[in-house]
Amino acid sequence: MTIQVSTVSDVKTTNGKGSDRAAYLMELLDLCPQLDRPAARLQEIRDRAAARVQELAIPSTKDEEWRFTDLSPLLQTHFQAAQPQPSAISPTEIAAFIFPEPAYRFVFIDGTFAPSLSNAPVISTCLIAGNLDAVQQSSLRDRLPDYLAKQQGADEVFTALNSASLRDVAIACVPKNQTPEVPIHLLFISTTAEQAFISHPRALVMAEPNSRLTLIEDYVSLGEGVYFTNSVTEIWVEASAEVHHTRIQRDAEAAFHIGKTAVSQARDSRYTCNAISYGARLSRHHLEIYQTGEQTETTLNGLTLIAGEQVADTHSAIAFTKPYGTSHQIHKCIVDDRAHAVFNGKIFVPKPAQLTNAGQVSRTLLLSPKARVDTKPQLEITADNVKCAHGATVSQLENDEVFYLQSRGIDAETARRLLTYAFAYDVIREIPVPSLQDTLTQFVREHF
Repeated sequence: MTIQVSTVSDVKTTNGKGSDRAAYLMELLDLCPQLDRPAARLQEIRDRAAARVQELAIPSTKDEEWRFTDLSPLLQTHFQAAQPQPSAISPTEIAAFIFPEPAYRFVFIDGTFAPSLSNAPVISTCLIAGNLDAVQQSSLRDRLPDYLAKQQGADEVFTALNSASLRDVAIACVPKNQTPEVPIHLLFISTTAEQAFISHPRALVMAEPNSRLTLIEDYVSLGEGVYFTNSVTEIWVEASAEVHHTRIQRDAEAAFHIGKTAVSQARDSRYTCNAISYGARLSRHHLEIYQTGEQTETTLNGLTLIAGEQVADTHSAIAFTKPYGTSHQIHKCIVDDRAHAVFNGKIFVPKPAQLTNAGQVSRTLLLSPKARVDTKPQLEITADNVKCAHGATVSQLENDEVFYLQSRGIDAETARRLLTYAFAYDVIREIPVPSLQDTLTQFVREHF
C-alpha cells in the first residue's frame, strides 16, 4: 500500500506566492553540497531526488497536510550551505550530550561524521555501524542500494530535498539473530555561525530477521544561532525483529527543524518509537509506518513540550496492509504561553488488513489562555472486521487537583509543576536511558 501525501501541488504557478515558494525551494536545492568522491549509486539517488524537487514548492497553509503550520518564517530566512568542521569541536564541548550509560556513539557535526568524537565504527558479528565510508569495508556494502532512499514517501518535498543533498549517512545494521549489548546513540550536533545555514542529516537503520536493537536519535545544538535541520531516517524492521527507537529533538530556540522517519515492518516484527520534541522555533516530525507483513506490532509514544512562541507539528501515518496488525499510539502535548502545537495522526486500514487492532489517543495540556493546539486523529478504514478507536482531549490543570495537593502541604506552584510532570511521565518513563529520563524530567520541572 502506498500512502498518498498531498503536500504540495505538482503544478507550479507562474505568478504569486506559488512561484515564490518554488523559487525559494530552488535556492535551497542550489545549496546542496557536492560529493567529495563521486559515487555512481549516490549520484543516481541525488539526481533523481533533485529532479523531483524541481517539480515542487515549499508547502503553504492551503495544502491540507500543512494547513495548521505556516512556514512563512522559514521563507523569510536566507540560508547558506553548512560548512562543517568536525575537527574543530572538542570532546569537552559535547560532554553534556554524552550518556554516562554505555552506548555505541556516533557523532555527526552539521551532518558530517566526526570520528574523533565517536566510538570507533563497529564491524562485528552483532553490529555494523558507522558512516558510509566505514561500512564500505563490511559485508553491507553491496546491499546498501537495496535500502538507502527506498522507503515509501521519498517524493515528499523535504525528504526529496534531503536525498538531493545526500553526502553521508549514519548507518546501523544488526545482523540476523543478533542483539547488541548496549544502545546505539546517533548524536546530530548543529553548530552556530553568523550566517544561517542548512544541513541534511541522514540515517539508515536495518534490523535483520530475529534481531533486536535499541536506538537513540538525538538532535542538539552547541549555540543559539539560526539554522535549519532537514533530517531523514529510514528504518527497516525485518521478520521477527524488534527496534526500540527514541528520537529527541532539542535544537536551539531560533532553529528550524523538519524531520522524517520512515519505517517498514515485515511479518511478526515490533517497532516502538518514543518521539520527544521541545526545541526549535518551528519544528515538524513526520512519522510514517508501513506494516508490510502479518502480525506486526507498532507502538508510538509522543511528547511535545513547547512555550514562548514555538510551533511544533507532529504528523504520523500507520498503513496496515496485512491481517492481524496491531498499533498503539498516544501523543501528549504540553503547551504554554503563545505556543502552538499540531497533531495529525492517520491510520489506514484497507480491505486486506482484516482483524486489525489499532488505537490512537491525543492528549493536550494547555497552561496558558493563549496557548493553542490543533489536533486531528484520523481513521480511514475499508476492512470490515477490525477493532479501531481514536480520541482527543484538550484540558487545563484542574483547580480541584491543585487544591488537593495544597491541602497536603504542597504550595500551589509546586502542585502545578507536579501535575504537569505527571502528565508527561507516561511517555518519559518509556525512554530506555535513565540519564535521559532525568534530563527530560528536569526540563519539565524548570520550564513548565
